[in-house]
Amino acid sequence: MPVNCVVCVKQVPDTSNISGQVMKPDGTVNRAKLPTVFNPDDLVALELALRVKDLYGGKVTVITMGPPPAAEVLRQALWMGADEVALISDRRFAGADTLATSYALAMAIKNKCNADIVFCGRQAIDGDTAQVGPQLAEKLDIPQVTYTEEIEWVGNGTMVARRKIDDGFERVRAKLPVLVTVYGDAATPRPFNAKLIMEKKRARSQFELERLSEDNPFYYYYNDVDALEKKGLLIKTWSIEDIAADEEKCGLKGSPTQVFKVENVVLTSPDRKRYEPTKGDIERLIGELIADHIFG
Repeated sequence: MPVNCVVCVKQVPDTSNISGQVMKPDGTVNRAKLPTVFNPDDLVALELALRVKDLYGGKVTVITMGPPPAAEVLRQALWMGADEVALISDRRFAGADTLATSYALAMAIKNKCNADIVFCGRQAIDGDTAQVGPQLAEKLDIPQVTYTEEIEWVGNGTMVARRKIDDGFERVRAKLPVLVTVYGDAATPRPFNAKLIMEKKRARSQFELERLSEDNPFYYYYNDVDALEKKGLLIKTWSIEDIAADEEKCGLKGSPTQVFKVENVVLTSPDRKRYEPTKGDIERLIGELIADHIFG
């Protein structure tokens, strides 16, 4: 049977470059000051969804909640093989914590998507909370399978998945619809398809077209909206009203938790000793380790 998959992805700041200087006074990250990447675990989640499509048919829809530049990860999703993409973007979503984020995603999936399996990366590298997937499953009132490594079988309204545990793996059966969070080492994401890049490189969101209109007073973006939509190249954009969400549960209004401060922590040793690979130095090192009760 065809299986409809929805994949929730995120454009995240490159956390290798994050510092306290990029924090806003309200405790949120000033993303404009950081380069962004496709969240690694979400790329793997998309790969597993595409494998389900390869085996069973159906459709892969990729959604993301974020500012207008987040459309870039949706283009990349199209280049990998996603059938449809949508950008959940509204100024009133700004500052959302995991609770507000999972609420917005749940409303979008309930009201805009037909999902048999909802895929999420295990966690995002900017927050490392691993909360959005489980919270989303709770709000959708569907079962969840975390730390998923592989979807082994889908049929008769059920799914069998293999999930990672400390000493190996376990095989889990769940009824559809179901949400799975995907472990980052589960698979290697497929490269962008050259043919799809050529077909989808002009895919744009309405925000991006409006920006072109601001820069060029003689450009009427709504003409391109119709043209791109007919060619399947319009990145859908959903506001709070489009997904029928309650504004009080979105963004900062719906976020009980906020980041107070981000700091770089550099671990340094106050004292360094060098030991040569000689019998004497090795005996001295072992003696000091025993004296410090590290050995013995």
